[in-house]
This record gives sequence, structure tokens and C-alpha cells, in this order.
Amino acid sequence: MSTQPTAAAPLDGFWNDDLAKADPEIAAAIGSELKRQQDKIELIASENIASKAVLEATGSVFTNKYAEGYPGKRYYGGCDYADVIETLAIDRAKELFGCNFANVQPNSGSQMNQAVFLALLQPGDTFMGLDLNSGGHLTHGSPVNMSGKWFNPVSYGVTEGEELIDMEAVAATAREHKPKIIICGGTAYSRVWDFGAFRAIADEVGATLLCDMSHISGLVAGGAHPSPFPHCDIVTSTTHKSLRGPRSGIILWNDEKFTKPLNMAVFPGLQGGPLMHVVAAKAVAFREALAPEFKSYAHRIVENARALAASLEDNGLRIVSGGTDNHSMLVDLTAKNVTGKDAEKGLDRAWLTCNKNGIPFDTRSPFVTSGVRLGTPAGTTRGFGPAEFRQIGELIAEVVEGLSKNGPEGDAQIEERVRGRVSELCKNFPVYPE
Repeated sequence: MSTQPTAAAPLDGFWNDDLAKADPEIAAAIGSELKRQQDKIELIASENIASKAVLEATGSVFTNKYAEGYPGKRYYGGCDYADVIETLAIDRAKELFGCNFANVQPNSGSQMNQAVFLALLQPGDTFMGLDLNSGGHLTHGSPVNMSGKWFNPVSYGVTEGEELIDMEAVAATAREHKPKIIICGGTAYSRVWDFGAFRAIADEVGATLLCDMSHISGLVAGGAHPSPFPHCDIVTSTTHKSLRGPRSGIILWNDEKFTKPLNMAVFPGLQGGPLMHVVAAKAVAFREALAPEFKSYAHRIVENARALAASLEDNGLRIVSGGTDNHSMLVDLTAKNVTGKDAEKGLDRAWLTCNKNGIPFDTRSPFVTSGVRLGTPAGTTRGFGPAEFRQIGELIAEVVEGLSKNGPEGDAQIEERVRGRVSELCKNFPVYPE
């Protein structure tokens, strides 16, 4: 039996058939991806399921428009409606996160963080961020990233016992190195960030405090995680994770002194014309997040994550730091003698999509890892609740047990049985049912 869902007809009526006529190969691939998203359970913490409205805006006629500059100050003509959508996106972002200023043009999370570095640092300057091995991001100082090549990053991490950020150690590192920027936020840290404590440390050493809230921005918008404002000077976020918008980035701040350097860093410092179709989709996503039901959604994400973590622990899998306070968790597979790489492949064969991920103090390479990262935003968007996520935890544990006993090939019978149960869940909670 194939471990991939049966491919749909091109786009399966999702939009009109213009693409199918113009490029049937691309249309078929997109149709198959739609089918994959419908038939598999998405557990990657950095992914979500955007609304049809967000998708439509992303594919709109603003794809055709160049709009270098900012509203009212463009380098191209014909930007009247570009100004409308960018102004709406800015105003909605400010309302959503309770801040005074917003730049909605960054094309990605990497570029939003690069813009902050370009605005505030000179090559060789010192900044501080969460170590990649403790759940930090590549753009927070990884030696293979521009942030680690052009600047002097120093890192803080988690403790070996509790696997939590030690704020006293953060303070000691900051006092020793006097960084110009301190970054809080990460990609695989499942506990609440103490923004007030980071503020105190930044004030003590004279650093600008930057929060990269890419993973938790939807939770912040919905009141399910404390806001980095007013503690942080600058806040960056992608818009496609728990915020459930298009793939892109934003920069937020309160103090007007950052306005010119940050805007100049985005354009013309790093980017030319903004992707106005994506800016339009961001505006749509911000409006959706301002609706009362989004607050309920954000709290359900956290409730579901705790249910999934508890189920995994009840079924013999260790959760890094003992649980989660947000949308994600790291599962340590060391005791099962299963690598993250093998678990990712085995779970995918069972139609459960996740990503391999290093755990704190991991001895395996980033291409192998000792764990997997799981998240609940996409499943919560589907309508899964705690009962479904407890069942998903059981299914994950079954597949991992098959890998533990049989090696990388796993247990074909277990995986086939899990696929059947996944299929039932997906049919009961469909993606884009229209």
C-alpha cells in the first residue's frame, strides 16, 4: 500500500481551471499538495492552515504591482490602492499587538531580523540570543547564518536539569559581554517567556531588547501568552505560524526613534518593491485575528498542546522540560533508541507530519537529531480538541514503538493501522471542505 494520499485531480475545483490549462504539471503538484494537507495531520509547529480569504489575497492582482517605498511616498505611480492595503495592514497590526508603529513589508522572518541588525548594529558588534541547541533560531546567531557570520553572537541556553532558561545565567552573560541587542524568543522553547526579566537585564547593560515572537504571535494576539509589549523595544514576527496568515514577516515597535532606521533597513536597505499581494494577505489575517473567535482559537491551541504532551507522556515518551505552556513541544526519543530522522519518516508513513529536531545538549547532528518537534496550531484550525490530540498522542507513541522494536523501517502493520485512524480523523475534521 502506498503511504501517500491518492493524488487529487488538478486543484480538484479549488479555484478555476486556468492554471490546469496553462501548466498542468504545476497544477497537478498543487492539487496533490492540497490532497496531502487534507489527508495527513499537520503537526509541524511552524505551519498552519490559512483561510481561503488569505489564500485569495495572496494570489490576487497585486502580484502585478510594484510599490517601492511606503504609503504616500512611493517611487512608482499607480500605488493608490497599494497604499490602501498597506495602511490597513499597518493599522490592524498596531491594533492587534497594541503598539505604535509597524512595518509590514518584510518578505520573511529572516529578513525582518536582518532588518533589525542592519538598523542597529555594525559588522562585528555583539548581540545575544538563545542558543540553537536550546531552541533558538538560525537568525539568532547561528554560525552558518548571516547573523553569526557578520556579527559577534553570544548565546544563553537552558539548564541541564529542568531544561528551562536560567535568567541568572542570562544576566551574567549579558554583564560579561555587554551586547548591543538581546533577543528573547525561539523556535523550540515550550515555556512562557519572562519579558519583564529580560527587560531588567537589557536596562542593566544598556542593550536594546528584541523579541522574535514568530512562533507565539497568534497566542499573544489571542491573549494566550503574555505580550512582549511594553517590555521589548522591538518585536518581530512571522505571520504564518500561530497567527495563521501568509508566509511573511512584520516588525513592531513603540519608540519613534526606531522608525527611520527600521523602515530604511527594510527599504531600501534589504528589499526593493514589497510583495503587495502578501501585504494584502497579511491585512486579511490581522483582521481575522482581531475577531473575538480568534481569542478562543489561541487558547484552544494551548489547551490542545497540553493534552498532546500529556498523552505522549502517558504513553512512555519524554517531553523536554516536562511539558508545554504554548503551542509546541519537543519529544525526546533517546530512551526509545529512535532518531528524530527515523521518527519523522515513520510518522510520515503513518500520515502524521512533523519535523526532526535537536533536543537540549543533543549529541546527534542536526540532520539526525534525538527528537521531534510537534505543534497544535494546524490541528486546532481543523477543529481538533483535547480528545483528538490525546488520540494523536497515542498514535505517535504506537509508531515510535514500532520503530524502537524494528529499526528505521518500523512496523508496517502498526503504520497501516494508524493511517486508517488518521484518515477517520481527517474526514471528521476536513481542511477546505468546500
